[in-house]
Parts: sequence; structure tokens; C-alpha cells
Amino acid sequence: MSSDTQTDEAHATGPGSTGAQAMNPRASDPRATEARATPAPHAEAHPTPAPHAEAHATAARTGEALTTSALHAAATGADTFPGVLREALNRRGLSLERVSERLRVRGITISQATLSSWQRGRSQPERARSLQAVDVLEEILELPAGSLRSLLGPRRPRGRTTPPDAEGAALQILGEDSVVEKALGARFRHFNQETSSLMVHDIVKVGETGTLSGISTTNVLRAKRAGADRAIFVLSFDDEAAEPVDIRVTCGRLAEATYLKGLKSLVLEIHFGRELAKLDTTVVSYAVEVSPSETPATHYERWSRTNLHEYLQQVFFHPAALPADCHRYVREKVGDPPRGRRRIPLSDAHDVHVLTSRCKPGVHGVAWEYGTGTGGTGGPGTSGTGDRPG
Repeated sequence: MSSDTQTDEAHATGPGSTGAQAMNPRASDPRATEARATPAPHAEAHPTPAPHAEAHATAARTGEALTTSALHAAATGADTFPGVLREALNRRGLSLERVSERLRVRGITISQATLSSWQRGRSQPERARSLQAVDVLEEILELPAGSLRSLLGPRRPRGRTTPPDAEGAALQILGEDSVVEKALGARFRHFNQETSSLMVHDIVKVGETGTLSGISTTNVLRAKRAGADRAIFVLSFDDEAAEPVDIRVTCGRLAEATYLKGLKSLVLEIHFGRELAKLDTTVVSYAVEVSPSETPATHYERWSRTNLHEYLQQVFFHPAALPADCHRYVREKVGDPPRGRRRIPLSDAHDVHVLTSRCKPGVHGVAWEYGTGTGGTGGPGTSGTGDRPG
């Protein structure tokens, strides 16, 4: 699901929905924190509203529902070069591709990747050509002369490459402008930088009609520094009909549950209940139930930006919707073709599982296919479609 280097996102794919058939949020567990996802009230206009967003939110830190604007209205660093550049790009409504083209027309070649690094703060203009581009950017973005240049810091030291930071590691797996990045907004740059995952156990439940009816996750986290007290998790769905109905946290405390309908993604912020010492561990467990979709699901994926000690992935099928074939696979990054495809057997309990020790960064998935005539009334008759892992 999320984290600076832990498993970061679960993705319920194949036009499936996600919910929890055997995870009744009204269970009598006194430790459980429950949240029912409901539409958020309309918010006042924000200076830079998220263009994609229709959000449903519950259980905010203040106890009030969060709106989409609240979700994305984190500090933008408006007094820094990256912050001013991002804000100006948003205000003018210009894509990086368009800005790169306008610079090229003026005889300056700056790639979209470089512009992206500048606005993210991963690099800054330093060479003469880049500084010239900054001057022209001020004109293109209708900023006062010198307003961007004056925000540039000292030259950064050259030499040995440092390991990628939390954002860089995520970008290596997700690519630019992913659903996760859009869902987290300004928080993507730093989310879960204080923790990493050691072990993750995902349980996915497929209902009678072949749609994903439930997901529950247990995540063992370790603090990378003293004071860590929370983590953020992102669940994405392929089917816009799938909306969270109930959310239950049994280890940890649910501080935020925001469903971004336009992105078909659910953002959860879970507090540990205490501040961790460096290298201390904690366990977070949650379950999500969503409304069913009309199209059977075909696979489930989780991406991780760092090594996991162990990852256990289980999929339980309703007896009326048993698959004809199941297999595991891995992708190097989102959008890459699957590799390492291997068939996995269905047990007497109607489940399949994959246990991976020393799980490497990448996208880890389980896929299944239905034979014709599978299922009862309304059940899956053919294999589902859809393969949008991000």
C-alpha cells in the first residue's frame, strides 16, 4: 500500500471491485476502528483545486469529513523554486510537454523529464543553458523577471550517486503522473518516509459473481527514524462502480479515509497509537468492503518500492465462481509485461496463495481466468478484462 519503501499500493484489477465479504465491520472486536465511506460535503473553491477529483471522505484527523481540496491542500513549498514552478504551471494550465515545446521554439532544449525533476525538487537548473531556460520560463509562465532565478540554491555537489529517496524509488516503479501520485498530491513526495515494510499479508475475496468483494491487509512496519507514528496506504480499483462501503482497522487507528472517485482510489491514513523508536516495529491491519461491480475481476496486484522480508498473497474464491486457471507473475514496474508467470493450484478451501521471501521491488500479482459456463446466475461466464496496474 504505502510507504517510503514498503509495499505501497494494492491494486484490485480486472474491472473488479474491492470489499470485504468476510470482514463485517460490525464485528464485535472492541479494538476495531470503523468508518463508513460517505460523500464529502462540497468544499469552498481552493486556489488550485485538483482537476480530477470527486472525493468521498470519512474519519479525518479532526473527526470531520475531508474534501478533495483538503486532501490535496498540503504545503506546496510556495517559497521554493520547485513550489513556485509547480504553482505557476498549474495556474497557467500548461503541461510539461507544452512547456518543453515552447522552450524548443526559442532555441532551448529542455526535456520533460528535466522539467519534472525541477518541479519536484530532485534537481535544479545550474548549467548556463538551464539558467537561460529559467529566464525564458519566467516569460512563458508570466512571472516577474528574476522571480524563479532568485529562488535557486547553491550548486549541488557532484560525484557519487546517492540511493533514490522515497519519491525516486516510487517513481522507478510507478512512473510519472501515476494514480498514486495524483491521489496523494503534495504528500507523494514524502509519504511514509519514516517507515518501511518488513512483511505484508494480503487476503483478497472474490464473491459469487466473480467480483472482488473484499481486501484485508496486515503490514509489519519498522521505523527508519525515531518519532514515526503513522503510515499512508493507497488502494486503487479498475471499476468506477466499486466504491468503499465499510473500512475497519483492527491494528492501528484510522485517521483518514478518502475515496477519490475520479481516480478510483482510496487513501487511508492509519496512526500507530504511539511514536516508535528507531528500528522499532508495529503492526497495521485493515479491511475494506466495497460495492460490487458488474464485471468479474481477473487479477490483483501490489507494488513495492523496496525489498520485503516476506510477502504472502491469498485469493479466496466463492464456490460458485471458481477459476479455471490461476497463475502468479511479476512486473519490473507498472506497465511492463509480466514475467515469471507460473501456474498455482487451487486448494480445497477454494483459495490460491503465493509466498515470496526476500521479495524484490516491483509489481507482484496473481491472475485468474474463468472457463465458459462458470458460476451461477449472474456469475462469470468468461474471463474478465482489464489490466491497468497503476
